[in-house]
Amino acid sequence: MTSSSSLSATVITSDRLRLRKAHDADRDEIIELQTDPRVRMYLGGPRPRGAVEQYLDAAGIADVANKPGTYVIADKTTDRLIGTHVLDRRSPGLPGHVTEDGGELELTYLLRRDAWGAGLAFEAATAALRAAADELPDQPVLVVTQTANERSLKLATRLGFQRISTFEAYDAEQTLAAANLHSFKA
Repeated sequence: MTSSSSLSATVITSDRLRLRKAHDADRDEIIELQTDPRVRMYLGGPRPRGAVEQYLDAAGIADVANKPGTYVIADKTTDRLIGTHVLDRRSPGLPGHVTEDGGELELTYLLRRDAWGAGLAFEAATAALRAAADELPDQPVLVVTQTANERSLKLATRLGFQRISTFEAYDAEQTLAAANLHSFKA
């Protein structure tokens, strides 16, 4: 395995969701995710709407989720974007690793507020982690979140991640949790 090994599937489905690449119709929901103060509460706060719009105009909607392991979470019936999901390598330069070299897979996600509380983050993460477990060699997968983000920590625990340590970053205590990828095999 190389440090660039990542999930290559372009579409992953579950009972209620489709993890797919972004398209132009996702623009308003992507802007909403990035500018919503409650959604971004533990991620440094909302981004200015103008800056998000400028970024999307310059990069193009399709490029937002073009990287392997990066998806929008869409309702399987309506195809409406309800969030984003990333299973990619954590930069070795960032704090929070379980291997000496770093670069472990890291799970991150955002959901629109109207999708909270319905088990959709769990469903999306489970589907993506199972797809990765079928495709990639066994390896650690990380979740890093602010310790104050109790909902995210509960989700990590429900998924089977074990808390490893805490550290300071971005002016807040962060919790590092890890699981073995193959523990998600169906």
